Order: sequence, then C-alpha cells, then structure tokens
Amino acid sequence: MAPETPGLHHVTAIAGDPQRNADFYVGILGLRLVKRTVNHDDPGTYHLYFGDGEGTPGTNITFFPWTDEGRPGQFGAGQTKTTAYRIPPESVDYWRDRLESRDVAVDVEDRFGETALRFEDPDGIEIELVATEGATDAIPWADGSVPTDHQLWGFHGVTLAVDSVDATAAVLTDVLGYELEDESDGRRRYRSATGGPGSIVDLVETDVGRGRMGVGTVHHVAFTVADVEEQQRWREAFADHGLSPTEVIDRKYFRSIYVREPGGVLFEMATTGPGFAVDEDPAELGSELVLPDHLEDERERIEGQLPPFDGPTVDASD
Repeated sequence: MAPETPGLHHVTAIAGDPQRNADFYVGILGLRLVKRTVNHDDPGTYHLYFGDGEGTPGTNITFFPWTDEGRPGQFGAGQTKTTAYRIPPESVDYWRDRLESRDVAVDVEDRFGETALRFEDPDGIEIELVATEGATDAIPWADGSVPTDHQLWGFHGVTLAVDSVDATAAVLTDVLGYELEDESDGRRRYRSATGGPGSIVDLVETDVGRGRMGVGTVHHVAFTVADVEEQQRWREAFADHGLSPTEVIDRKYFRSIYVREPGGVLFEMATTGPGFAVDEDPAELGSELVLPDHLEDERERIEGQLPPFDGPTVDASD
C-alpha cells in the first residue's frame, strides 16, 4: 500500500528572461528568491526557486529560464494549465488592485464556492490566487514587496489538462490516494486524503492536442513525501500501477523520483528535506549563485555560460 502525500511540494516551469521572471515573482507577487542555482541536468541554465520566507515545501514555484527565443512552448494536453496560490479572503481587493495597477490583466471567477483571480505571468504561464479560509504553513517574508497580511499562503492546487481524465484520475486515486471531491463545468476536483494547503488537483479535458514543452509551459509538478524510505514505497506503488518511476535522484535540497502519468504530465515525488539552508545562511537565501558540489570546480565556465541576471527588483509601491 502506498503512503499518503499531503499534496504539492513545488511546481517547476520554463521561463524566458530570468530578470523579467524574478522581477515578476518577487517584485509583484511578493515571493522570495530562496535559491539561485543551475539545472543539475543542464548547468548552462539557471534554476530559480521562489517561495515563502524560508522556502517551505508547498510554497515554491521554480523556473528554468530558457533564453533561446527559438524554444517557445505550446500549451496542450499533458500539461499543467494553472498553478494556484492561496490568499486570505480579505486580500482579494488588494491583489486585484495591485495586479491591475501593474498592467496585469485579471479575470475573476467563482469556482467551488471560492473566488479566484486568474492572470498570466510575463511568459504566459497561468497563475491563480484563490481566496481560501483556514490555516497556512507559509512563513511570511518581512522584507518582501507585499505586506505580510496579504502575502501568498503557499499553493492551493494545480489544474492539469489532459485529453481524457480517466487514466490520470486513476493515478490520483489509486496511487496517490486522492479522492474525488466535486465536479462542475467540465472540471473534476480531487483532494489528497490528508487535506490542507496544496492538497487540490483539478482535472480538465482539452481537445487542442498534446502540448509542446518550452518557454511559457510547466515542466513538472512535485508532490511531497517524507523521506527516501517513503520514496521507495512510492516507486513500488507506481510500478504496480504499470508506470516506470526513476531511481531516487539527489537534488541537494531534496531527493526525488519522477514518473510520467498516462495523460502525459510529469510527476515528481520530493522529500521535505534537507532544505535550502544546507548551503546558505537562512538570512541570505538566494543572494548568490550556489552550485552542487560536483559542479563547483566548473564554476567559472558555468558562470560564463549563464545569461545576465542581477537579482530581482523589489516593487513595494501600491
């Protein structure tokens, strides 16, 4: 029997210009740049992590900035359509005003009894801020561009687009332990057995064909696991379902396995530790380029390949 996951650990997407990307997520959305490193599988590409004040699992959206303009993505089946964050209900007006004053077009939607503000980041990735009651595990960032009372509360959930929901739904229910909670307007809502922040996965069907990975698309969705021992149980559970998970991979800040579900979305199962403070003081997270130990000897070459990036611009004006 598979263990239970509480929900999302992180979401990783593909951006274009890293400066524009960081200015949006830090300067406008008020997240903290908690890690500035490289893609371990492609060290000539940054890997930027944006999260709460400490980079708590369940709050981090991460990006591989691809500056090659010849690699645009195309949204379609087998991809994440929307990444949704939680906000306090009393923050809806603040966020609508903040986004619109910065020329971000916002649509307001009522869904399953909640108000969602929907918009796109500079690369076309769809984000939602969902007004939700309840507690949050997110840690405020005192130096952020958004007052702590209105800061994002970590993930609400993700919406996955597939050409047929049944096979993906079977992975959610039979392997990950999610339960069908509601259904409306062609959207099925699933929630992890433990519930709480980041516990929602919505499934929608699309007939636009398979998506193409590239700038403006989500690369993968990661779910939280406790430790490497638990990961081995997840590997067995995926294999029993007829899927082919990877071996455990050391990502320095967490350990991961990956598996592509039948609808085409790449899932990751990531441990909660050791965390982002393994190579930086918590007060200095994201301030410098850090590399995994096996790449440290190549620092000069790697820094020469990376695109210009000065760090995020914080916009605190309202």
